Amino acid sequence: MDTCNCMKTAILISAFFFVASSEVNNAGKTLVLLENAHVRETHSIFFKFLQDKGFELTYKLADDPDLALQKYGEYLFNNLIVFAPSVEDFGGSVDVAAITKFIDDGNNVLIAASSSIGTPLRELGSECGIEFDEEKTAVIDHHNFDVTDDGQHTVILADGKNAIKSRNIVGSGNENPLLFQGVGMVADQDNPLTLEILSASSTAYSYYPDDKISEYPHAVGKSTLLIGGLQARNNARVIFSGSFDFFSDKFFLSGVQNAAVSDSKFYPVSGNAELAFNLAMWIFKQRGVLRVVGVDHHPIGELSPPMAYTIEDQVAYKIKIEEFHEGKWQPFQASDVQLEFFRIDPFVRINLNSSSDGTFSAEFKLPDVYGVFQFKVDYDRIGYTHLRSTTQIPVRPKMHTQYERFIPSAFPYYASAFSMMIGLSVFSFVFLHFKDDQKVKSE
Repeated sequence: MDTCNCMKTAILISAFFFVASSEVNNAGKTLVLLENAHVRETHSIFFKFLQDKGFELTYKLADDPDLALQKYGEYLFNNLIVFAPSVEDFGGSVDVAAITKFIDDGNNVLIAASSSIGTPLRELGSECGIEFDEEKTAVIDHHNFDVTDDGQHTVILADGKNAIKSRNIVGSGNENPLLFQGVGMVADQDNPLTLEILSASSTAYSYYPDDKISEYPHAVGKSTLLIGGLQARNNARVIFSGSFDFFSDKFFLSGVQNAAVSDSKFYPVSGNAELAFNLAMWIFKQRGVLRVVGVDHHPIGELSPPMAYTIEDQVAYKIKIEEFHEGKWQPFQASDVQLEFFRIDPFVRINLNSSSDGTFSAEFKLPDVYGVFQFKVDYDRIGYTHLRSTTQIPVRPKMHTQYERFIPSAFPYYASAFSMMIGLSVFSFVFLHFKDDQKVKSE
């Protein structure tokens, strides 16, 4: 890369830092486990970005004998970054079980692997529904590789169009190709919590770079996962990158050109930095976090909820939702939030109308069924934390004074009752006034 391109790259990175650091917040303590001390220099841009966003980073070697995630039952960190692809044993009290419990308790983990992936990272992937390929394998693409490749076609170019369709996770999109060099992954299709964040192109596959293909590869085409993730039911977030170099300064600042195409366009900088920064903001819950500020419900025409609703009441429901984005809470905007009036199954399901202040509202008629019901909002969308709000209320039948005096549906019963009375009257009249002819003759 010439001097002009270097200057352009520096300007782009500096401008992005300025925007990214405009709103600094206390994002929580983060433990960074490193392969070696040199990683702080090779990945300095990524770490600098996190520090500018308010993260308090604590650097430790992955095999440090004093490692600990918690003390006296309290976690020392909110987030964990593992930039130690080939680690075989974590130090101190940290192991696969401890990291899994760290996730189960609602904390976030970012893991970067490589072709020299160690057993602990492979086991962590299995726990989260991500299966890594064998050690020393790599993602290979003979049709999309960078000019800096050494001939094995393992420095591949990934298209941002193959990224997950979520602005909270990957941002608004970047036209610049992404550099990737590392191990391939496959997501467990039976696990609904896994996220295929970035996939390889249709011409890619995962295998040993120096060997001829003698068996079907572990992953082929777009099923080859480059970056995968998981959002657990407790909203803990985990990201696995098959490339440790993906977050490096070298890949952030490198120019990109497809060597497989003779007249391909040259990009002065890769899209790695932008995607990596967006991933960091999502995984450490600086984006896509929802909360319920308040819930209000009452019969139409009244201002407060009653002790118990009555069947067929006209009810107004409101819920205010906020989203944490870039360091501040702001009104949440969406058009697909639904309300369910729920007992064992939903009796009513209705779309909520949104307003600019994040209030979602609806008016509806309660069903002609009494019991213990819930106003239930269950919002689960990719890129957002799972939002669930339930408000339990009793619904009683009408009192006898609340029913109409004549119910149209009961008209047949009214007719049958009056017909019986008329019939009885006619029978009584005939019985009293009819004289038997034989009895008259005998007299």
